[in-house]
Amino acid sequence: MAMGVPAGLDLDLLRSFVAIAEEGSFTRAANRVGRTQSAVSLQMQRLEGVLGQVVIVRGKGGSVELNQQGKYLLERARELLALNDDVMRSMRAVPVHGTVRLGIPEEVSARRLPRILDRFAHVAPAVEVEVEIGASCLLALKLKNAELDLAVLRSGLEPRDWPAVEIWRSATKWVTSDEHAQHLRDPLPLSTSPFGCPWRPAEYSECPWRGMVFRALEQAGRNYRIVSTSATLQGQMATAQSGLAITSTLAGDRLLEGLRIVREDEGLPELPECRYLLLKARDPRQPMTDILAAQVQEIFGAANDGT
Repeated sequence: MAMGVPAGLDLDLLRSFVAIAEEGSFTRAANRVGRTQSAVSLQMQRLEGVLGQVVIVRGKGGSVELNQQGKYLLERARELLALNDDVMRSMRAVPVHGTVRLGIPEEVSARRLPRILDRFAHVAPAVEVEVEIGASCLLALKLKNAELDLAVLRSGLEPRDWPAVEIWRSATKWVTSDEHAQHLRDPLPLSTSPFGCPWRPAEYSECPWRGMVFRALEQAGRNYRIVSTSATLQGQMATAQSGLAITSTLAGDRLLEGLRIVREDEGLPELPECRYLLLKARDPRQPMTDILAAQVQEIFGAANDGT
């Protein structure tokens, strides 16, 4: 995956883009957003430059149409603008005070949680954030029990029939000690999550993360044995660090000293991609939850290159 921070989307550009799509005309869109037609045209050049592709097709007689990429962008632009406008209305209506409860999985918390909290503190300085870090299955249970207002969950572990928005996805990689060759052993020694997780959703016979690893190895015809289990990523990494086993993690994660990502040419099967969702409680504390959700989406959105 590409490295570096991707360019951000300017909401003013998106607002003009939506106006063009809905009005079907640069002239009418310019009147709607209070700009000149030439200024709106320059905005669309900038937008397509940031995106790296054309989204608006100009036809004969000044007609305007969206291509497939433009239709996708229109749907997401409306969502972003609606969220922005809702947050601004909430912020301007009354000073925001109180407490909001956020759940976030351990494997994505270290790199993104500090940035989320920093951003939120600038937007809503009078609001306290209670953070719960844990496995997605536990966080899902707490969300259902109204113990959280907002939760980031690994896809597949969210409560059934619960509204969710995908905010990030990442490749999954094998991790081994850089001083040992456990990834070359047969059977392959594994450190993974425990079998008897008490928070596992009832519809799953085993932990989806654990099952993902086993299926990849079995489909590749690779023998394996479990030498260690831990409910935390830190515990699994410690076992790999000691040279007793290998484990898996999300691409781009900071590894403990003495660990490295297994290269593609070292014989282990490719692991599936992981997707992460953002979910609100049935009755979240507002407007704090929406304000925090906007910060979470922006921070994870900036990390969609896997960094």
